[in-house]
Amino acid sequence: MELRHLRCFLAVAEELHFARAAERLHIEQSPLSRAIKELEEDLGVRLFNRTTRSTRLTRAGQLFLDHVPRIFTALDQARGSVQAAAAGFHDQLRLALSDGITPPRLTALLAQCREEEPQVDIRLFEVPLGQQLRGLHDDLYDVGFAQSAEVGDGIVAEPAWSDPLVVAVPARHPLLAYQRIPLDEVLRHPLVACDPLSCEGHCHQIRRILRSADREPLVVEQVSSHDLMLTLVAAGYALALVGASHLAASRREEVVARPLAGRSPVLTTWLLRRDAEPSETLRRFIGRVTPMSGDPPHEGDSFTSDTKGEN
Repeated sequence: MELRHLRCFLAVAEELHFARAAERLHIEQSPLSRAIKELEEDLGVRLFNRTTRSTRLTRAGQLFLDHVPRIFTALDQARGSVQAAAAGFHDQLRLALSDGITPPRLTALLAQCREEEPQVDIRLFEVPLGQQLRGLHDDLYDVGFAQSAEVGDGIVAEPAWSDPLVVAVPARHPLLAYQRIPLDEVLRHPLVACDPLSCEGHCHQIRRILRSADREPLVVEQVSSHDLMLTLVAAGYALALVGASHLAASRREEVVARPLAGRSPVLTTWLLRRDAEPSETLRRFIGRVTPMSGDPPHEGDSFTSDTKGEN
């Protein structure tokens, strides 16, 4: 088994179409088919069920697909470690990010790390929550941030920081008559939300908040980034529920933030790591996060704004 076999398998598994996979790899279809056949013979299993109309992964192929991307991630990290050592770095910290982590907090943390330990190379990986958890278990990442504490056995979740939840409203929208908008009023209007596959923890926290309302939300679009979400809000397509820091960082004059009426909830970001004794480098990194956090709430707690009164 060679790396070229794995690259061919991954392309076909993701495209589920041999012609498109060959085009993606910039090779002819016949050597691609031959590479897949060699891989299947080496493994002793069929990886794809192929007909004239479709290409599908077998059960064995699906299981193999769960592992192959990690091989390439490990190779990329090995290459990065060598390059970091050649550039003069003495240590490396692999940091996974899920759920669109609040930019100002992360910026301040990375700047502090660079100032205090410039000899430590910090490598960032933006991945879905499930991939982050698998990577932490498999030692592909040293630490991560996500908006979920439901991480299962073997992973420690520590609250890092919290962000007040606000309603992102297009400028000149009628709901701006409210200084604090009742949740039921928000749900009378279309919403744009994050894609649950790419922002699983964020979506879980938002769903928990929406369960307190009597009406179902009208989600007209699901997007994979907060930037696109706020673009749609600015264009007047819908409202959105976002962290105040995300909205502040976007600097969009066409979008106005309004807190929810009553007890304003927060979005909590958690630091995730393996349940094991951390290295000295990781211990120092965690120590920098703790002073930033203050006393953030645990999932389910609420943040109470000082703003009084509402229309």
